[in-house]
Amino acid sequence: MKDIVWALVMNSTQARIIKGITKNALEDVPELVLETDHKDLGEIMSDKPGRSFASVGSGRSAMEYASDPVKDAKRAFVAQAITLLHQHFVKHSFTHLAIIAEPVILGMLRDDLPADLSAVVIAEMPKNLLHERPQALRQIVSEFVFAPGDARGSDA
Repeated sequence: MKDIVWALVMNSTQARIIKGITKNALEDVPELVLETDHKDLGEIMSDKPGRSFASVGSGRSAMEYASDPVKDAKRAFVAQAITLLHQHFVKHSFTHLAIIAEPVILGMLRDDLPADLSAVVIAEMPKNLLHERPQALRQIVSEFVFAPGDARGSDA
């Protein structure tokens, strides 16, 4: 089977999956794009969890969040991206995956990627590149994936 390389470029609010990365970055390649609403901690916390009543007496106290809501939102977005990638992977849409993501998101991806997807990751870069224009991003990703000394040769 011929090598088919996809790249996930991601931060906490946007993910771009670039299909069919080649050495010739001039080619227009299809992309899948995921986005989520960016919410500041203040926005998330404005919907407070409520108050609890004491089991004895008439006292009540504010309830605390069980976890970090901003981190939970990021992890949910990472899970969404992983689900989309995995759906395509099991259909044999790609054979290799490069990941370029801001450091916190890259750490979450490393933690949460299923073993079969993790096994096909060929390169990782802890950087947010989503500010780049599409053509520039394709060029950067292509150069990163097909750096000199790449073991896949010219078949990818």
